[in-house]
Amino acid sequence: MARDPFEQLAPYTLGETARMVGLGVRITRRQAKGKPTARLEARADRIQAEAEDRAAKARKK
Repeated sequence: MARDPFEQLAPYTLGETARMVGLGVRITRRQAKGKPTARLEARADRIQAEAEDRAAKARKK
């Protein structure tokens, strides 16, 4: 059972959340200008994967 009731809903730390929001803003701006966003999307995917891995390890304990 999760110690924090919100842990299951949002496995991100405060820093990861801030980075994800910042990346989302940058991606949206670049898309509006017609520029490529693959690099930024890959970074967001890495942050998400790290958060999910950490949450999975915490659930195993």
